[in-house]
Amino acid sequence: MTSRPRLVLGAALARGWLLVLLLLAWEAAARRAQDLYFPPPTRIVRTMRELWWSGPPSRLWLSDLAVDDFVPSVGHLLTGWALAGVAGIVVGVGIGLSRVAFHLADPVLRFGRAVPPPTLIPFLMVAFGLGTSMQLAVIVFGVVWPVLLNTAEGVRSVEPLQLDSARVFGLDGWARLWYVVLPAAAPRIFAGLRVALGFALILMVVAELMGSGEGIGSRLNAAEREFRPDQLWAGIVLLGAIGCVLNALFLLVERGVLAWHRGARRTGT
Repeated sequence: MTSRPRLVLGAALARGWLLVLLLLAWEAAARRAQDLYFPPPTRIVRTMRELWWSGPPSRLWLSDLAVDDFVPSVGHLLTGWALAGVAGIVVGVGIGLSRVAFHLADPVLRFGRAVPPPTLIPFLMVAFGLGTSMQLAVIVFGVVWPVLLNTAEGVRSVEPLQLDSARVFGLDGWARLWYVVLPAAAPRIFAGLRVALGFALILMVVAELMGSGEGIGSRLNAAEREFRPDQLWAGIVLLGAIGCVLNALFLLVERGVLAWHRGARRTGT
C-alpha cells in the first residue's frame, strides 16, 4: 500500500471511529429494548433499501419510489437555494456598496431574518396554494438572509487600500466590482451560501410536511399515518445523509474556488 492510500485510510479511521461506536451502541440498545419506536440501525437500513434502493442496477438501484421522493425534494431544495443565493448576492452587494443604504436597511434585514419562516406557511398557502410555488417561497424567504447579510458585510469589509489600488490602475465601476470587491468578499459570500444550504434542507422538509403530496416530507407523513416507525426513521436518516452529501459537495466547490484566497481556510472548516 502506497503512502497516500495509507494516509487516507488513517484519516477515515480517525474521523469515523466515533460514528461506528455510536452505531454499535444504538444497535445493542435497540435490540435490548425491543421498542417499536426505537428500531436498530440494521432494520432502518433494510427499510431504506426496500423503499428506495431496490431498483435495477441500470438505474443505480433506485426504485420508482426513490425517483418519486428524491426528484421533487432535491429539486425544490436546490432551486430555492439558488434563487435565494442570487437574490441575496445581488441585493447584498448593492447594500454593501452604499454606507447609507446599509445603515437604513440593516434594521429591516435583521428583523426579516428573525421572523421564523414556518410561521409564514399559512399565509403562503393562501397566497400561492399548495404545491411547488408555496414550497419555493418558504425556502427562499428562509435562506436568503444569511446570504444577503454575509454578502453585505463582506463587501463593506473590503480593504480601502484595495479600492485605492484599483483606482490607481484605472479600474472603475463594474471592473472594480468584478475584480476587486467580489473576490475580496467571496469568503463571506460562500459562508452565507453554506449556512443557507443547511437551512434550505430544513425548510424543504417543513414545507413538504405542511402541504405536499410528493417528496420525502410527504413520505414521512405517509409513514406516520400508516404507523411505520421504521419508515419514519428511514426518512430521518435519509435526510441526514442528503445534508452530509450536499455539504461535502459544497465544500469541494468552495475550496476549489477559494484555493487562492488567504481566507479560504477560515470558511472551509
